[in-house]
Amino acid sequence: MASDSTPLIAVVGPTAVGKTGLAVALCQRFGGEVINADSRQVYRGMDIGTAKPTPEECSQAPHHLLDLLNPDENFGVGAFLPLAQAAASDIAGRDKLPIVAGGTGQYVWALVEGQSVPAVPPNPELRAALEQEAESLGSQTLHDRLRDVDPARADALDHRNVRRVIRALEIHEATRQRPSEMAPPPATHGNHLVIGLTMERQALYERIDRRVDAMIEAGFLAEVQSLIEAGYPAGQGALDSPGYRELGLYLDGVLSLEEAVSRTKTQTHRLARRQYNWFKANDPRISWLDASDTGLVEHATALVLAHPSQD
Repeated sequence: MASDSTPLIAVVGPTAVGKTGLAVALCQRFGGEVINADSRQVYRGMDIGTAKPTPEECSQAPHHLLDLLNPDENFGVGAFLPLAQAAASDIAGRDKLPIVAGGTGQYVWALVEGQSVPAVPPNPELRAALEQEAESLGSQTLHDRLRDVDPARADALDHRNVRRVIRALEIHEATRQRPSEMAPPPATHGNHLVIGLTMERQALYERIDRRVDAMIEAGFLAEVQSLIEAGYPAGQGALDSPGYRELGLYLDGVLSLEEAVSRTKTQTHRLARRQYNWFKANDPRISWLDASDTGLVEHATALVLAHPSQD
C-alpha cells in the first residue's frame, strides 16, 4: 500500500484538457509511470470513446489500471483505491515516479489524501429497489432521503448522480452510520503534488467538439456497435457515458447521426462542468496551469522539480 512518504504526482482537470499528454511527458522527464484515474478507461473495449491512451502513448510511458473489467462489471472508488495504492508502491519501489492522471475526482482525492472506503458489499436487492424508486418518483426523492440521514454527504452529491446517492444509502443501511463520517478527515500529505490543467471555457468546449469529431472519424460508432453486439447495451452500466448512450440511440433509430454527435458534444461539455466541481479553481491543494500555454511541459516540470519529492 502507498504510504504518506511515497512520492506521487497527480495530473487532473476536465476531459479533453490534455492530462494524458502531460502525464506521459512528465514520465519521460522523470522516469515515471502512469496510474489511470479515469472511471471508464478501466473497461475493456471502450477505447475510442474514453480517449484511452494510445499504443504509442503506452509505449512512451507504462500505464496501470487500464482494461481491467468488462463493461457490465461494477467498479468504483472502493475497487480503485487498493489497486492504485498497490501500483504506486510498486512503481516507487522500482525507483520510478508514480504519476496519476485522470478526471474522476473521487478517485484522485481518495488516493492523494489517503482516504479509506467503507468495506460494505453491494446489496443488489436494495439497489434495484432504490433505482426503481428513483425512476418512478425522481432522483430528488432519494437525495432527500439521504439528506435526512447524512446532510453532509447529501451536500457533496448532486441529486442526479443516482448511483452515488444509492451507494451512500446502501452504506447507511448496512452500517447505520453516516457515510460522511466513516472515512478519516482528508489531509494532503507533503509528498504529493497535484497539477491541475485548465483553459478558458469556450476554448475547452471547442477542443471537446473537435475531439468528438475525431473520435467519430476514428471509428467510435463501430466501437459502440461492437460492444452492443457483444451483449453490452448502450446507456447501461459503463456504457451510460457520453457518446455511448447517444450513438446507441442512433443505432436504435431514435436519433440521426448528426443529432447523436451533437448530443455527445453537449453531454461532454456537461461532464467537464461536473469535473470542475471536483477540481475547483480556488482549491489550494491544486497547482493550476493553463493547458493552452505553449510552455506547459516546462512549467509542469518546474513544479515537479520544486516539489519535496524531488529533493
